[in-house]
Amino acid sequence: MKIALCQMNPIIGDIEGNKNKILEGYSRGILDKVDLVIFPELAICGYPPLDLVEKQEFRSKVLTATRFIAEKTSDVGIIFGSIIEVQENVGTGVYNSAVLCFNGKIQFIQHKTLLPNYDVFDEVRYFESAKENNVIEFRGEILGISVCEDIWNDADYWKQRRYSVDPVQKQVDKGATILINISASPYAYGRRKERGDMLSVLTKTDGLPLAYVCSTGAQTDLIFDGASMCFDKDGRLVKLGDKFAEDYIIYDTKQYYPSIEEVESGYEEEVLLALIYGLKDYAYKTGFTKALIGLSGGIDSALVTYIAVKALGAENVHAVMMPSQYSSEGSIKDSENLIKNLSISSDLIPIQPAFEKVKEVLAPTFNGKPEDVTEENLQSRLRGVYLMALSNKFGYMLCTTGNKSEMAVGYATLYGDMNGALGIIADVYKTQVYNICNYINRHEEIIPAEIIQKAPSAELRPDQKDEDSLPPYEFLDKILFKYLEEYKELNEIVEELGEPETVERILKLVDKNEFKRKQAAPALRVTTKAFGYGRRFPIVQRWNR
Repeated sequence: MKIALCQMNPIIGDIEGNKNKILEGYSRGILDKVDLVIFPELAICGYPPLDLVEKQEFRSKVLTATRFIAEKTSDVGIIFGSIIEVQENVGTGVYNSAVLCFNGKIQFIQHKTLLPNYDVFDEVRYFESAKENNVIEFRGEILGISVCEDIWNDADYWKQRRYSVDPVQKQVDKGATILINISASPYAYGRRKERGDMLSVLTKTDGLPLAYVCSTGAQTDLIFDGASMCFDKDGRLVKLGDKFAEDYIIYDTKQYYPSIEEVESGYEEEVLLALIYGLKDYAYKTGFTKALIGLSGGIDSALVTYIAVKALGAENVHAVMMPSQYSSEGSIKDSENLIKNLSISSDLIPIQPAFEKVKEVLAPTFNGKPEDVTEENLQSRLRGVYLMALSNKFGYMLCTTGNKSEMAVGYATLYGDMNGALGIIADVYKTQVYNICNYINRHEEIIPAEIIQKAPSAELRPDQKDEDSLPPYEFLDKILFKYLEEYKELNEIVEELGEPETVERILKLVDKNEFKRKQAAPALRVTTKAFGYGRRFPIVQRWNR
């Protein structure tokens, strides 16, 4: 069977636009004389639609668009993801479904069986689980059609399975000769390799070819990398879609293709591409064309500025330097060098006059109390006021520059440097920030070496260094990785890393600063344990280790 995979970037809620994109892909498949054209999970409405699913008008428009597509079909088949409602006595009757259409009609529907409710997923909140898993004969083949998670429970790959049911195995048992999976699988580094390994085992074990089509694009904090995959009956990967882009590939199950060995590059290359893609698509889908960054002379804001230039173009990025009396001469010079290297526009707006005036106004109320962290935060918040004023006046999208290490321990100021629309590197540890910057400079110096080599500092008091308040980032990130990514507890981390007092202090900081993260901008997700919707802890709590 000749199958066209349309790796599509839908916009959530743009039902008309998504419908037209599906019809365009279908028309292309007809011209290429394929048998079947397939699109990702919930392609008609975008994934994840979240509480839009609960709106009756939204579901009705999805169904209307689905029927319209069906009416436009010829004898060439089309499979795409949609929302289907069924009148039932128990439950909502709302399903996340794969719809097969040809000859002007909806010919077959397979609802999703396995509804994930872990990490960023909460499909149990919106959808019912399929009651059965069937197959359908089409053009001499028997299709086993499944939706995303339904293929992630193969007993031959997973030592510990999440579900007791294996929908794909049921389709194999019913005589499927080709497997089709339509997916919207969020990106995290390492996930694509895992996906490829798992699907290879599944197809080799079952001895069946597989066409797996995945969404691409960014939906707020979630990035979808595409990289659709086709496997032959021997478990060999033979077709691979572009990563972080829309793509259209044709897979003929009767044709021999050379195998593809590499599906994922190194961390720095992959994550940098993901962050650029995430920012670019977020800006496009929310209507922003220009980005604004507060440039401090530090490595985090330098990296975010580089990402913004790659995402939106140098002509659409504006940097603002906002020195105070504590800003070093080197920070200004380093920022100016970066601005020159990236060919972006900039402003220099000192905060010192405003800082002195605000201190003067507050002095009677402060009643002689000595300066402390209050004045440090005041500087950051004044910078936040400046940046938001420029954002409002010129329509800039303000990008926040905090990294995951800082966000974890609360080394950031609410309503100050945390202001912004999107956390560009908020899922990237500080040590990884250094690695990515060195990767950017691998051929030529783009980010000035002085920025990379200098000791990190917030420059909010005399001779301030990050290590005055935090352990060295190399050690801090090891603690955070074990606590956040590996879910290890205090005693386990101390056993591996030592320094019990330091480890305990850092874990308490992570827990104590949940209130800040709840108010932070959405963070582009490049790990499976990003801050945000996928990690849910109470702010008010007294859990003690």
